[in-house]
Amino acid sequence: MRVLCSNDDGILARGLDCLERAARPLGEVWTVAPDREQSATSHSLTLHHPLRPVKLGERRWQVDGTPTDCVMLAIEALLPGRPDFVLSGINHGPNMGEDVLYSGTVAAAMEGLALGVPSIAVSFAGRVNHMEDRLLDDHVENLSRLLAHLTALPAFPADTLLNVNIPAIPASEVKGIRLTRLGRRVFSDSLTPMKDPWGREIYWIGGGSVAWSGTEDSDFRAVKDGFISVTPLHLDLTARDRIDDAERWWRPL
Repeated sequence: MRVLCSNDDGILARGLDCLERAARPLGEVWTVAPDREQSATSHSLTLHHPLRPVKLGERRWQVDGTPTDCVMLAIEALLPGRPDFVLSGINHGPNMGEDVLYSGTVAAAMEGLALGVPSIAVSFAGRVNHMEDRLLDDHVENLSRLLAHLTALPAFPADTLLNVNIPAIPASEVKGIRLTRLGRRVFSDSLTPMKDPWGREIYWIGGGSVAWSGTEDSDFRAVKDGFISVTPLHLDLTARDRIDDAERWWRPL
């Protein structure tokens, strides 16, 4: 099996190293990742300057572009053949609820799916730092078993990527795995106004507080309860229920 690994935290990220180690038992691992952090780049492509892939090893490349760029370049130019799976992560932080709309980690998996390759995104629902590095390393063995299971499913769901979130607890304390739906996330005070050295107004996006909500089968609740969540996602954003009940709200011209 040929596996492509990518991420949005950059080629030097601790999470990517953990993902590569977890994927090695699956077969031939290739890595094509951004040369710097690309968090929250979503499914963006680099259109205004050429991309320059740099070979770092036999099957390892860095690219001065987005996660989507990396997966496209890997599949269409850098790899000797199409991968059997695209694996993205391990993200330094959760990707649940509306996070998936912004996430470069999920976008890399989405690009794999858009190019016809089954894909899995993996995130760690904590912040990777010196205190939590050990926790992330602790999950490599269990993640390896999970990836082996998912990639061996008799019928990997068509037109679907799997979004995996690992709770920020020791691997020995994980209670199991739940198949989940996306929860809901609400940011408060995420814009911080300030002034630049010349007194002009500027704003930082980020920070503030986050409130999560969701049904019992949501990703947020699963992770909060100590489970790994696996959420199937697809590219079709059509609100099918709204088509089915169009007589209630749609008035033709």
